[in-house]
Amino acid sequence: MTFRPLHDRILVRRIEAEEKTAGGIIIPDTAKEKPQEGEVIAIGTGARDESGKLVPLDVKVGDRILFGKWSGTEIKLNGEDLLIMKESDVMGVIENAAALKKAA
Repeated sequence: MTFRPLHDRILVRRIEAEEKTAGGIIIPDTAKEKPQEGEVIAIGTGARDESGKLVPLDVKVGDRILFGKWSGTEIKLNGEDLLIMKESDVMGVIENAAALKKAA
């Protein structure tokens, strides 16, 4: 089954956080918080402005994003836990550090 979000909504898969701290302490599942980082799986066509013109989204499929702790609506699609959220809930896109070093 495929899913296409409408308007300015995006479909996001959470990216799991590390299971160890920087000091090497293993964090049990019960103490973990839900990750606030994810990968965009699908996007809508965009929002409409006051004049009715279509405004495309800034994020694209494959982007790694940061979002708020309580952002989005959790759904289960094909046995996988995903989030649907508006583009306005996205705080930013994580750029690849290796690509940034190469450009510099």
